[in-house]
Amino acid sequence: MAHASINSDPGEWGWSTDAGERARLLQSPCVDTAPKGDGEASSDGPHRGTTSTLGAIFIVVNACLGAGLLNFPAAFSTAGGVAAGIALQMAMLVFIISGLVILAYCSQASNEGTYQEVVWAVCGKLTGVLCEVAIAVYTFGTCIAFLIIIGDQQDKIIAVMAKEPEGAGSGPWYTDRKFTISLTAFLFILPLSIPREIGFQKYASFLSVVGTWYVTAIIIIKYFWPDRDMTPGDMLTRPASWAAVFNAMPTICFGFQCHVSSVPVFNSMQRPTVKTWGAVVTAAMVIALAVYMGTGICGFLTFGAAVDPDVLLSYPSEDVAVTVARAFIILSVLTSYPILHFCGRAVAEGLWLRYQGMPVEEDVGRERRRRVLQTLAWFLLTLLLALFIPDIGKVISVIGGLAACFIFIFPGLCLIQAKLSEMEEVKPASWWALVIYGVLLVTLGAFIFGQTTANAIFVDLGA
Repeated sequence: MAHASINSDPGEWGWSTDAGERARLLQSPCVDTAPKGDGEASSDGPHRGTTSTLGAIFIVVNACLGAGLLNFPAAFSTAGGVAAGIALQMAMLVFIISGLVILAYCSQASNEGTYQEVVWAVCGKLTGVLCEVAIAVYTFGTCIAFLIIIGDQQDKIIAVMAKEPEGAGSGPWYTDRKFTISLTAFLFILPLSIPREIGFQKYASFLSVVGTWYVTAIIIIKYFWPDRDMTPGDMLTRPASWAAVFNAMPTICFGFQCHVSSVPVFNSMQRPTVKTWGAVVTAAMVIALAVYMGTGICGFLTFGAAVDPDVLLSYPSEDVAVTVARAFIILSVLTSYPILHFCGRAVAEGLWLRYQGMPVEEDVGRERRRRVLQTLAWFLLTLLLALFIPDIGKVISVIGGLAACFIFIFPGLCLIQAKLSEMEEVKPASWWALVIYGVLLVTLGAFIFGQTTANAIFVDLGA
């Protein structure tokens, strides 16, 4: 199993477009039964990279932004309008940034280089294994969401190519949603997912980054210069209830979740200090906030309460500029699925090898056979679920709840455990404040995760 590594070429880090490197940020640690002890760490601490402060800002921004921005206009609608949506994002941003700073502090204290290794070292074996399982489930759920997004965008593009009117009934068999998703997945996603390394996706990943920014620009432009046939629905000015506000939290968590990849980015910096990292993540989150707010506010004000969970579905099929945005989104998820699958497969592989007590250095044939079987099982399961769960809103809600674990629960547990380990020392007032803040993070994350899980179970049962 390859360990998490950081590029030594500063040019590679400018915009974090190297797909192989982005995938390695999430890989499972070695299959040791315990984290590295002090004696195993190098004398100068974790690996020191060559990433500049500006480069680190752009890496974190690109790790944060993605297809999740399509759901932010619906999140504003769920929260109860522009004012409620802005207030909710601003309030959550404080906790999101603090979680990133806590992870850097714990990484430095534990001398570990990846998210799961930090959790393992600070919180112990059980929490570390739970963290790895959460990463695997999160990447699996996100892959399902990506396939649904492909189907949503293809439906609109096919409608334009076939010159079908909006809301038309079923067309020819080859335009059926299940067929088009399956065909795209087998032709593009499966071949890209099988290789052991995926660094060859570097240039396609760069295009997906450009596409993300293009989508935001189009949504903002279409608000100021809307098409004549676009009529907004009701404009909500206040939330229907507190529960409605909380229901918007999973989408925000899904959009801002970059915490898993943040630890290797921190250790790749030229001067990885917690103070510098705090400035990096604050700047990065402010940039991401501007993008998400621009998308959320303009998308919501364009369509009001009638906005779709995927905002691009609200625009007319024949709009050329929006069609280009849909094509960019398809390209983005086509390249992102293999990266996330690679991450989930690496974590699952680490868990399996650790459970079996097998060495990493095994024969190539066994590794290749297991990798192909794992890839096929992962691919077919995500495809089947995507075909029969067409509502992207439900999937985003569930994986947004899991994202809350990475943003709040695990950083909060790390902070509590790190401070409890100092119990033999004299405890200043700040010690108690940090422990209480860690408890607050864990409580908030558990609330969001519990709420989304309950909604997924009881709403479906009620339906």
